[in-house]
Amino acid sequence: MKLSNRKKILVTIDWFLPGYKAGGPIQSCANLVQHLKPDYDFYILTRDTDYCETVPYQNIQPNTWVKLEDHVQVFYFSAAHLKYKSLFNVIKQVGPDVAFINGIYSLYFSILPLFILKRLNHQKIIVSARGMLAQSAINVKGGKKKLFLKAIKASGLYKGIRFHATNEEEEKAIGNAISPTANVVIAPNLPKLTDEVAHVLRNKQRGQLNLVSIARISPEKNTKYALALLADYKGSEHINFDIYGPVYNADYWQACEEVIRQLPDNIKVKYKGSVQSDKVAATLSHYHALFLPTQGENFGHIILESFTAGCPVIISDQTPWRNLEKDKLGFDLPLAEPNKFRQAIQQLTQMDQQEYNIWSERAYFYGNKFINNAEPVQLNRLMFEV
Repeated sequence: MKLSNRKKILVTIDWFLPGYKAGGPIQSCANLVQHLKPDYDFYILTRDTDYCETVPYQNIQPNTWVKLEDHVQVFYFSAAHLKYKSLFNVIKQVGPDVAFINGIYSLYFSILPLFILKRLNHQKIIVSARGMLAQSAINVKGGKKKLFLKAIKASGLYKGIRFHATNEEEEKAIGNAISPTANVVIAPNLPKLTDEVAHVLRNKQRGQLNLVSIARISPEKNTKYALALLADYKGSEHINFDIYGPVYNADYWQACEEVIRQLPDNIKVKYKGSVQSDKVAATLSHYHALFLPTQGENFGHIILESFTAGCPVIISDQTPWRNLEKDKLGFDLPLAEPNKFRQAIQQLTQMDQQEYNIWSERAYFYGNKFINNAEPVQLNRLMFEV
């Protein structure tokens, strides 16, 4: 199938727009498509449901090509239609110039597409690891993942393909997990294409702090660790912590709720459900800081969105966003030193309006400067040209 004489890029990903509950991978892929659609025609294969959902998207016809916008077509597979033969036929029909596989472990959107493309003798295949080969990510269900990686390397399925890393740390992680000689191209994650919005001033009183988390509720995002930090907070200041995001594991959330029940009276936590991606900026504008002591982020779209919304961050040092305190953007702290997180919370809590405004404005201008940098877009464009 052909939309134009431009290069055709086949993209495979478990969840895509209008989905949003899978967080970063959807955002990373959607941002890339938005930035590069003036140059390429994108054909995206995905599910017809959102992450952790069984009900299909409304008003979207499954198992056929849907024109999402100019130069972007999406094939939403229903669960019943998601089979090897169906994937083979659709991939063969597209006949892409470049295939861009998102993720490592998905049977239908990572493993089988790679096998099919190899069977069709396709030469230009890129596998985007999306942070899944970082040691912190492999350690979650580590036994199964290590066995899988051993088997897939032995199969030769990765022979002759390129891996996409978003930074040098991920390049090293791919080398450690796959092979020191793996062919890796570095192209940074791209920010969301948005019109710059005015900086929203929040009311800030000394001794009061409104924190927010917008992420999956999961061990990887360290939701329980964040709550435990607050449970052991000794200050008497009033702290509100609102949690947004899908519950990935009911047992883990129950453990989180147990910690919530142990919080002192001056600390209030509310679970607010999921927030759609187009509502994130407006949601962030109501809070003083993002609180996300994550186990690791390949990029951390919510961190960048926090900056652009003028919201400083309290995060771990396991993300690309480092040395924040010196520029008054927030704090990036070691997970092995929980007291440093509590000190950061106390520092923000004790800020008055004037001091907080400085930090909020610094975050806002830093975020908007980042999203207007053209170099990352060019690096992603080059990834498809090599």
